[in-house]
Amino acid sequence: MEILKQERRLLLIIRSLVVFYIFALFFWGITAFPLESEIGIVCNVLGISQGVSPENYEGLKFWIAKVNEALVNTNRDYPFLAYGTDWLAFSHIVIGIAFIGVYIKPVRNIWIVYFGMIACLGVIPLALICGAIREIPFYWRMIDCSFCVFGIIPLYILLRYIKRLEKLINYVPSKY
Repeated sequence: MEILKQERRLLLIIRSLVVFYIFALFFWGITAFPLESEIGIVCNVLGISQGVSPENYEGLKFWIAKVNEALVNTNRDYPFLAYGTDWLAFSHIVIGIAFIGVYIKPVRNIWIVYFGMIACLGVIPLALICGAIREIPFYWRMIDCSFCVFGIIPLYILLRYIKRLEKLINYVPSKY
């Protein structure tokens, strides 16, 4: 009876972490759709006047004003380019859906957690290499790299709980 109680407790923790992770992926995915509106809000909060040249600002304000100008001009003149960020949003949602497998059968689908951890680690070279090529400021690339940390920590905790559950129930994987 004690083992069954431990199993239920572990499943509750695992499923709670999975729901949190799915929600986070959905949230970050959905926020990739309205970029121009979101950056407009950031401009208002930081006191950046829309339509004023980014050259009038320094540091972070310069970068935000430059991103705002680029989004406004690109969406006005080349709206089809935003389709790329639509795919970015969609990919976050699809990856979130994959984690439903971990929710249903955590031990059997532990590979999805490993996949998520590898994806998180992949953020670092992407941000550092592609960010440099695309002339993204270094501090902004570090912000992007922080998504690796914020993504991998709950996955590592989730992995540890799944391993405990696996040990508790003496899971033996099939050959196939």
